[in-house]
Amino acid sequence: MEALACVLFAACVISTAGALSANALDMDWQPMDASNADLPAGVRVFAGTEPNLPLRAWYVSVAPGEDSGRVEVLVSDDPEDRRETVSSFAADTGACVVINGGYFTMERTPAVHAGLLVVDGVVEAPATRSVVRDEVHYPTARAALGLTPGGFDIAWVASREGSLEAWSSPPPHRRGAPVELNLATAVTWTVEDALGAGPALVSNGEIDVTTDEEVFFGTAIPYTHPRTAAGVTADGRLMLMLVDGRQRESRGVTLEELAALMVGVGAEEALNLDGGGSSSLVVNGKLLNNPAGRGTEREVMTALGVFCD
Repeated sequence: MEALACVLFAACVISTAGALSANALDMDWQPMDASNADLPAGVRVFAGTEPNLPLRAWYVSVAPGEDSGRVEVLVSDDPEDRRETVSSFAADTGACVVINGGYFTMERTPAVHAGLLVVDGVVEAPATRSVVRDEVHYPTARAALGLTPGGFDIAWVASREGSLEAWSSPPPHRRGAPVELNLATAVTWTVEDALGAGPALVSNGEIDVTTDEEVFFGTAIPYTHPRTAAGVTADGRLMLMLVDGRQRESRGVTLEELAALMVGVGAEEALNLDGGGSSSLVVNGKLLNNPAGRGTEREVMTALGVFCD
């Protein structure tokens, strides 16, 4: 999204003109045969358009198992500002698919991740512990994607005394009415890699955008933007989606519309990742989208990489 000071802590006013109800979207998805020819059978890329709207999107389906792609959280090793383009991540690591990842502070150098970041079992950044809105304190458990040897998991996660605690549903915060986190109902979350962002979009195969529960109200995140999302299907596939926005050819989507798109491609669980000018998707070394209509990529701190070797 835009500078984190705007995205997470200010009520930026952004137009939602032309928005339809989430269920009104009718994407026509087609396999990208030329790209898929160079990918393992368990990794498939699709491109979609909406016949009634200026809207275009892509998603990548990654099946679990050794015969598909290995998925990792990537963190920039740039020595100056700790950020780089998604194309740079792809070139440096050799990943066949790379999509941008979590939130980070654009106004700080080097960049600092905003939310949970776990790489190779090491917590590089803790989950966001609390948020203040209108002088009200909310202890937080925000959505995160976890990568394990057995597959992929999405949960609401908090950092506590050196461990990660996870819930299958978010804390029932409402504006002006915070609740305490119930650690008695949490389980220890053991992951190799993890990436926190939010809010969650889909739960149990249904649209369930937890903006209030994750305390993203009072920010620009719920408005119409270019978007990136990750989801998990009932049979364990990882779904990575990008929607172009802020351009004549594609207006972007709201969180509810993004959730509907994820449900439409089979996601049982899904969460929103960093979006806006950060949204970039590279497949086989080629940038598929036009980031925020600018034609150039924003440098980001983290990404998700699929390795097809």
